[in-house]
Amino acid sequence: MTIAQRIIDLSKKKKLHFALLDPDKQTPRVAGEIAKIVTDAGSSAIMVGGSTLLSQKQVDETVQAIKKTSDLPVILFPSGAKFLSKYADAVFFMSLLNSNNLGYVIREHVKGAPFVKYSGLEPISMGYVIVEPGMTAGRIGQADLIKRDDPATAVGYALASEYLGMKFFYIEAGSGAPTPVPDEMIQAVKADLSIPLLVGGGIRSAQTAKEKVRAGADIIITGTAIEKDKHFKTTLADIIAAIEGR
Repeated sequence: MTIAQRIIDLSKKKKLHFALLDPDKQTPRVAGEIAKIVTDAGSSAIMVGGSTLLSQKQVDETVQAIKKTSDLPVILFPSGAKFLSKYADAVFFMSLLNSNNLGYVIREHVKGAPFVKYSGLEPISMGYVIVEPGMTAGRIGQADLIKRDDPATAVGYALASEYLGMKFFYIEAGSGAPTPVPDEMIQAVKADLSIPLLVGGGIRSAQTAKEKVRAGADIIITGTAIEKDKHFKTTLADIIAAIEGR
């Protein structure tokens, strides 16, 4: 069974948490340590990616370190074709649909597709949009940010993703966002979407995670923001418990 299908099947049974690790934010050794923590806490997958430019060596070493301490699927969340690693299990082959730069919509995909083919990485298609405030992801991705009071546009992107054959749809406010994606927007998207909905950006507490799940998120993504919390282990465990309704 593919990793994508395993995630889809699991998301039908319960709400999930994915941890996003940025190779630019810590050394490979520390990434491995964090991977063990998120695995023990109950995450369902580890995403590796970031908005800034990195060397492939950085990505390779980070993925390899994670694989040594965790048996969770490692899924690349690439900002471009140079962000791929043969050591990962899969890659979110995602299109930043509201980018003004065609590179993030399709051109980087054209460059990276042969690598995915011959490395054996499992490609997982995903529609991806960024909501205000967008943060670094919105700036680097040159996104035409979806306004927070415009759920109709978010719904349009979500349905377009599904009709284009994407397996997942991800909506985020940007890593470290002061405010996450509005509940009303998540509710509107979930009401019309038939594929799993991922939500991220600005989710730093169990209460916020619970609100996003209640609004309709199938998978919650948290990144480096909570890693800066001195009570990281407890905070992460609380977030995952809230997501799963424990």
